[in-house]
Amino acid sequence: MPVLTVPATRWLALLTLPLGLAGAALAEEQTASAVFAGGCFWCMEEAFDPVEGVLSTTSGFSGGHVENPSYNQVVAGGTGHAEVVEVEYDPEVVDYEALLHVFWRNIDPFAVDRQFCDAGASYRSAIFPMNDEERTLAEASREALADRFDREIATEINDFETFYPAEEYHQGYYRKNPVRYRFYKSACRREARLDEIWGEEAGGLGGDPSLAH
Repeated sequence: MPVLTVPATRWLALLTLPLGLAGAALAEEQTASAVFAGGCFWCMEEAFDPVEGVLSTTSGFSGGHVENPSYNQVVAGGTGHAEVVEVEYDPEVVDYEALLHVFWRNIDPFAVDRQFCDAGASYRSAIFPMNDEERTLAEASREALADRFDREIATEINDFETFYPAEEYHQGYYRKNPVRYRFYKSACRREARLDEIWGEEAGGLGGDPSLAH
């Protein structure tokens, strides 16, 4: 009698489900999520949305101790949370290492408890790996940057616990309110500072055209 492998038994299990549930379960298996803190989550959505293989981005909060916090609670301090973006992606198209590449080139890795004009612990930069492999990749990438710039990297690496979505008006803000968003981003000197640090690599897509849609 042939022995069923894990993938084979998974497929058999899916076949026993109603068509809609089976499709949803399969889609969930074929996607993965990553969580990054890079200051303003509006800007981090804009950074990851053009990456080939990224399916969606969601603004929210992670890294704290208060359940389901509001935006006002987080920015006021005391919740321990950082503004983060949850990136849903297709690992067959883009891998975690490539997402790290984009992440670093959209932040100031030297800033402590702030990013650009936004100050406070809720705007700290951080990576939230979901398993040992992701932690290893995150730590290796941080060490590589420390060697490259010959200075300490302030970005934290903390095990992922929970992601809380922000209020609906924050989702896709850069698309819904382009004029206000561009004014904020310019006044914050985000792009200017990224250019100072990363040069042509700023944004993370210019150095590797294969990452962009």
